[in-house]
Amino acid sequence: MDKALNLAPAAPPLSRRTLFAGAGTAGALAAAAALFPKAAVPVLAAVPAAPAAAEGGYQLTEHVQRYYQTARV
Repeated sequence: MDKALNLAPAAPPLSRRTLFAGAGTAGALAAAAALFPKAAVPVLAAVPAAPAAAEGGYQLTEHVQRYYQTARV
């Protein structure tokens, strides 16, 4: 009765030859895909930045300069 419930055919076992053939095919496809030119990416128009306020924003202070001196490689 168990055989009547199993309607799907049994898949053959995966052989070493099939595994290596599939890996070789995948590698060849990856190499071919690397040779094709990539699709053009649309370039966004540069948006002019708003002027920074006189008091806010990045300021090159003595503390920041000291950090740059210590972080230099």
